[in-house]
Amino acid sequence: MNTSRFHKSYLIAACIALQSAALMAQVATVQSPDQRLKVNVDLNDGIPSYNVVYDGKQMLENSPLGFVANIGDYSKGLTLVDTQESKIDETYTLNRSKVSTVHYVANELKVNLRGGRRNNVTITFRVSNNDIAFRYELPKVGETGSVVIKQEQTGFRLPLATTTFLTPQSNAMIGWKRTKPSYEEEYKLDKPMSEPSQYRHGYTFPCLFKVGGDGWVLISETGVDSRYCGCRLSELTDGNLYTIAFPMPEENNGNGTIEPAFSLPGNTAWRTITVGATLEPIVETTAPWDNVSPRYETQNNYKFGRGTWSWIVWQDNSINYNDQVEYIKLAKAMGYEYVLIDNWWDTNIGFDRMAELVKYAQSQGIDVFLWWSSSGWWNDIEQGPVHYMSNSISRKQMMRWMHSLGVKGIKVDFFGGDKQETMRLYEDILSDADDNGLMCIFHGCTLPRGWERMYPNYVGSEAVLASENIYFNQHFCDVEAINTATHPFIRNTVGCMEFGGTFLNRHLHKGNQGGNTRRTTDCHELAQAILFQNPIQNFALTPENLRPFAEGGAPEVSLDFMRTVPTTWDETQFIDGYPGKFCILARRHADTWYIAGNNAEDDCDKVLDLSAFVNKGDVVTLFSDDATREPQKTELKIKDPKKVKLHILHDGGFVIVK
Repeated sequence: MNTSRFHKSYLIAACIALQSAALMAQVATVQSPDQRLKVNVDLNDGIPSYNVVYDGKQMLENSPLGFVANIGDYSKGLTLVDTQESKIDETYTLNRSKVSTVHYVANELKVNLRGGRRNNVTITFRVSNNDIAFRYELPKVGETGSVVIKQEQTGFRLPLATTTFLTPQSNAMIGWKRTKPSYEEEYKLDKPMSEPSQYRHGYTFPCLFKVGGDGWVLISETGVDSRYCGCRLSELTDGNLYTIAFPMPEENNGNGTIEPAFSLPGNTAWRTITVGATLEPIVETTAPWDNVSPRYETQNNYKFGRGTWSWIVWQDNSINYNDQVEYIKLAKAMGYEYVLIDNWWDTNIGFDRMAELVKYAQSQGIDVFLWWSSSGWWNDIEQGPVHYMSNSISRKQMMRWMHSLGVKGIKVDFFGGDKQETMRLYEDILSDADDNGLMCIFHGCTLPRGWERMYPNYVGSEAVLASENIYFNQHFCDVEAINTATHPFIRNTVGCMEFGGTFLNRHLHKGNQGGNTRRTTDCHELAQAILFQNPIQNFALTPENLRPFAEGGAPEVSLDFMRTVPTTWDETQFIDGYPGKFCILARRHADTWYIAGNNAEDDCDKVLDLSAFVNKGDVVTLFSDDATREPQKTELKIKDPKKVKLHILHDGGFVIVK
């Protein structure tokens, strides 16, 4: 017997068997239209998984799929029924975001699976050039008309070389008046995956990862409404795996289930993954809106714009009739559309006199937003008005009252967590508000998940460690530039962000004396108004900014810019940057480009390729810091649009207007 030939034949047979097994395991592959992004779906021993490859590089390793429901376990013991492929080619408009017209082109794959006697389940993948969205869909079979999702097995396995740019989920029922979690924790930048989160509860969406030298991955979710809960990523498990985590039982003061439920046929929320070799597709992604649709039509014509806001610098004591008149005058002097009247107005101004104040504001061409507590049984908030927005009867009464006065919007604060019942409250508030012509801003709240397209009167969420912390703590003044260079890459890229910033006071206190000291230059603050996007921008300007500069007022250069800054954009393009270090973006409003940047590092020179926005010989307006860190407005003639050199100070910034 020729043992050599036998071993050779055995090896060949074994290789063929392994190849056959591998072929049997792979269910299907779906690629992006440009074929650079690829999702492979596998079914090994009845367990579904997927992986992601971009430009031939592994961006997500084999990651689990599936869920456990009250009607069965859909994460194992599954068999393939069939797959279906189709193409999506859709154009839609957004009127209050970073882009106004979106052409969404994607390839769709439906993987239809069966598990014993259980209902079938479909995993739907949509893959565009840099974005992946997937969800689970369940049909109705027989008498079963509803389902409870007990746990998602959905996971994201990052390569081991990955570093993280994450913000932790906090403990529930801690913080101010037991109002957390409220998506108001600090980001940790460029950390190893092995470093645990601050509270050991995982991380709030969106979550940004740098996959060694191969590129970037942004993970989030969209399409969350009253039919699901808000989710997050778990702590790291199994070395390099994050999974979907449901809300904590303690949220909402322990009220409500953590397990979402929906009627059949029905589906889970979309999980989204944005992938790129650079940060460009991360900043420019439209994944939150590509896969959702309007939840209701409106009969109202909502107007977006700028507002003044006394509370951020003048605080609670300013919520009185006379101080609000001063802020109405400020809004008029700046050419703004709105004034936001914050907490305690029900006590310090009163319902009866509020009608008089709204009428006065309207006589000055200014419309009003009013603050409300979300109220309810989930925290200890005392700031009024309380106990209206959580009850459908009193909520509608108050909304009809505001409509009768001509109030244009509400800011609702201090929500209780991410449980499905809280998502239902957001949707109820939005729907009732639209019936009364009211726009809605949410604070102390969750991340918006596609809501700019889903709800026509939704105009902003905080869901970030925002401007109030700059007022309260010098530390946040000291790191303001770092945060300004972070949020456009993470939090603000998936949804509008009601930050409430752009301070022109040097000292964050009424009268521009005392309080914390702002470290950033005025041009940094002007750039922030471009880098941070929200359709209703309530800026942190104060009446003292209108004083002469020699008397503590803001430079006229800064005021001139802030009088004309837009809040909605037709186009957004990434130019350069790195989270926490610097950020340079271009945004177009109508025919005007605003190119804005900031710098959290040492003074530096940046050479920018602006050929997409300017031509040789063009003369642009440049707002930049002079040697004394004061703002200057100059005319800059473009010599070479591919090599525009700018000097940017530490904690400084610039804006080019073309």
